Amino acid sequence: MSRKIIIAGNWKMHKTNSEALQLANQIKMKTTDVKHTGMIMCPPFTALAAVADVVKDSGISIGAQDMCIAKEGAYTGAISAGMIKSTGAIHVIIGHSERRQYFGETDDSVNQKIKTALEFGLKPIVCVGESLEQREGNITSEVVTKQIKGAFAGLKPEDISHIIAAYEPIWAIGTGKTATPEQAEAVHVTIREVVAEMFGQQAADGLVIQYGGSVKPENAQSLLSQPNIDGALVGGACLKADSFAEIIHIAEKLG
Repeated sequence: MSRKIIIAGNWKMHKTNSEALQLANQIKMKTTDVKHTGMIMCPPFTALAAVADVVKDSGISIGAQDMCIAKEGAYTGAISAGMIKSTGAIHVIIGHSERRQYFGETDDSVNQKIKTALEFGLKPIVCVGESLEQREGNITSEVVTKQIKGAFAGLKPEDISHIIAAYEPIWAIGTGKTATPEQAEAVHVTIREVVAEMFGQQAADGLVIQYGGSVKPENAQSLLSQPNIDGALVGGACLKADSFAEIIHIAEKLG
């Protein structure tokens, strides 16, 4: 089964609104020729509506970087799924390792957020991945299996078609280290096997699994050529229009 390649850019805590508009416009102009590759930009909450407006007539979708489990209420500073949806965004990153590391995200909270996101018609990009210590202890497969089972607990097979999974080895995020294509492919195979076990082969075959962890133009081709790597969740390289567009064009040639 052929899956669409989807390239997402996680801007993290970068770009004021004027900077965000400039970057979004540049990326839009540099990707007008893209026909087959899915493109997602995830700016900060403050820029979601403005960036969504810039790209509304293009092939680019917008996503948020996190959301609150609660639908509304007395949660000062939190952003709900409904608020995200109202900006024009259709995706939301859930369970990014930085949210797990700095903000106490757990497999259980990831699971609850996925359910809330789906209820509001948002499409989650669900992140899993191991630390360097876990990689060196040869327990990558166990760690990622536990994270997927926890994140997807209680979902239905049809829910999986609205979800993107992203394998992000924590040791490769912002470190300049990248998993080799073979290392990444092996974990993507594990993720697909766990999803098949939980929801059936059809759901697993349709699931787009991105790789995230220092993806740049120099390594995109070798990573995206792997049979179970269906795209990339790009960090630093998405903050410059040239490098992000180059990764998208590499994916477009493969697609």
